[in-house]
Amino acid sequence: MKIVVDENVAFAEDAFAQFGEVKLLHGRKITHEHLKDVDALIVRSITKINQELLKDTRVRFVGTATIGTDHVDKKSLQEKEIGFADAKGCNADAVAEYIFTALFTTAAKQNISLKDKTIGIVGVGNIGSRIARYAEAYGMKVLLNDPPRARVESNGSFVSLEKILSADIITQHVPLTREGEDSTFHLLNDRNLALIKEGTVFINASRGEVLDTEALKPLLEKRKFTAVLDVWENEPEIDQELVNRVLFATPHVAGYSLEGKVNGTRMMVEALNKHFNLKVKWTPEMPTIENSIIEIPSALKSEQALSHLFNIIYNIEADSRPLKTYSGNKMGSFFDLLRKEYPLRREFSNYSVKAEQLSASEKAFLKALRFSFV
Repeated sequence: MKIVVDENVAFAEDAFAQFGEVKLLHGRKITHEHLKDVDALIVRSITKINQELLKDTRVRFVGTATIGTDHVDKKSLQEKEIGFADAKGCNADAVAEYIFTALFTTAAKQNISLKDKTIGIVGVGNIGSRIARYAEAYGMKVLLNDPPRARVESNGSFVSLEKILSADIITQHVPLTREGEDSTFHLLNDRNLALIKEGTVFINASRGEVLDTEALKPLLEKRKFTAVLDVWENEPEIDQELVNRVLFATPHVAGYSLEGKVNGTRMMVEALNKHFNLKVKWTPEMPTIENSIIEIPSALKSEQALSHLFNIIYNIEADSRPLKTYSGNKMGSFFDLLRKEYPLRREFSNYSVKAEQLSASEKAFLKALRFSFV
């Protein structure tokens, strides 16, 4: 078997070499010529899978080691009877940890408290449901918006998008869809962004096109609310003006934990086995973590202590700095380079906490986030 794999898929050569000949390529540079005699293709979100790419090739399987599938023309795959698999849920923990790190870091910078705040979650799938669970564990009031689920589940758990936009915190976790009653393209736009109240913290870690950039920029210029963006319209050629107006600007790395990447690779191995009726086994060798026990200084109390803890593991401000300070004229190349060379962080489940000053509820919150205590 011949397989082309995006070079940034974790453990790519190690995981797929057992299936046959592996060729690693930059995801944006995979072309029709590369695939003429290839049996399987494993990509990430930056490779557009369409009829033009696959025409007159022998590709029988396409997998994306990502949770999003808006880069894949599934109809063309079905017409050609090409197998397909995605990695939904692979990095859900990583994205949820990104959201809470962003929230606690923002709260520390702005000297505000998150306790008793209302959080509105748009999209309640693998990621959104985790964020809801963690927010409830911290004592936040949670509002949920997910029209497809609301139509099926008649338990009154969901509210309108307009109601979500009245929350103190708003975070988006929807797929990008451009058609149908649940289209999410420019879901937030010049008609409804103005409903966001002053002082709100707004986070987008779903897809850039879910948010209308041109409608958002004037609101941020007036400092009406605070925005944290990990995803952008027109990636990798993102809007530098928008970068300068948000609090934290990261290069589409919310889900970039080592565990999340490995989960995606593992799911692709399983999908290849299923499609080609094989029994390849792959077990990654995960590096050990130095200083996995974190002691929080006793002088830090409550949210200060939690912010300190999260930032030891993941410094979102450091991730934001390269984009915020970039002054060159090749933003697209720079954005891709940041993603390619990103030092994958480790998830909270790898760490133990020593902090006698935390309350029982704060400890319960950290346990929900998969921390252990010593």
